[in-house]
Amino acid sequence: MAMTIGAGWLAAGARPLDVSGWNPGPVVIPPPLKRGDRIGITSPAGFIREVEILPAVERLVEWGFEVRVGDSIGRRDATFGGTDEERASDMQSMLDDPDIKAVLCARGGYGVGRILDRLDYSRFRKQPKWVIGFSDITALHLDLLAKCRTASLHSKMCNSFPDDWTLADPVAQSTILSIRDALTGSPMNYDVSPHPMNRRGKASGLLIGGNLSVIQHCMGTPSEPDTRGRILFLEDVGEYRYSIDRMLTNLQRAGKFRHLSGLIVGGFTRLKTESPGDEFGREVVDMILEKVEGTTYPVCFDFPVGHQRNNFALKCGVPHTLNVDPLNVRLQEINMK
Repeated sequence: MAMTIGAGWLAAGARPLDVSGWNPGPVVIPPPLKRGDRIGITSPAGFIREVEILPAVERLVEWGFEVRVGDSIGRRDATFGGTDEERASDMQSMLDDPDIKAVLCARGGYGVGRILDRLDYSRFRKQPKWVIGFSDITALHLDLLAKCRTASLHSKMCNSFPDDWTLADPVAQSTILSIRDALTGSPMNYDVSPHPMNRRGKASGLLIGGNLSVIQHCMGTPSEPDTRGRILFLEDVGEYRYSIDRMLTNLQRAGKFRHLSGLIVGGFTRLKTESPGDEFGREVVDMILEKVEGTTYPVCFDFPVGHQRNNFALKCGVPHTLNVDPLNVRLQEINMK
């Protein structure tokens, strides 16, 4: 039986969803943003200079939002955006501040996993808000869903906003505009050209996922994802093929592919080349199809998500349908209103 959430748990406009048909328990979707709302920018992973977030700030202001720049922007401790304590404190202030309606992570890199256990979600649960980012931010998406059952936004971050909007190509513009659309409550629907190795079928479930290596690193922790009855999406960058297979094998052994509703494979880009004579000899498509043998849910490849130009916003924790047929792939947010 699905749990229920008392009205005092939710901010005005936030919607509890009974998704017992896909997975036990309710999920909270943060309220959509409106003009005049404030977005906080913080860097819980790698360091970033203040000048590098200016294109994002300019775009957010043009969309009608106010911006608060966090203390971690411009800080540096080795590769991180400040010490663990500084990054956690900045993120905590963003989560707790009632005037901040969404938190945009400035960049990925590495470091989110080091601060997750320092975060206190007690105020966030009372006033959920959109947390935005991808790559290393995958750990935060998984943590919010596991501990708070709250949806979040997998999308590009500040370091991907074009320096000159007028010179940006249509794909770059569209991916950034998908962030605005998602934050302001538009249902996210995507039609994608079919890949010859797709596996046909229809699926419904909560959409979860992100960076494969980060998901794998969350195994055995409080952030470990529950994939049962869910549509999982995966992407990664800069890995050896054998390393990708090792991570996929780990998820397979943990049963993460066994009870999926559907599987979406995004970009696996900038793959490293093994030494001559030590080539792994299998591509990502081959690895995926091997890992899902014996299952019947739909699988699609080359979805526009990942470390690439066509990295569109996806609402993690929100119910979607996935329809994979020979002529088209459609991922469609389920409107629960």
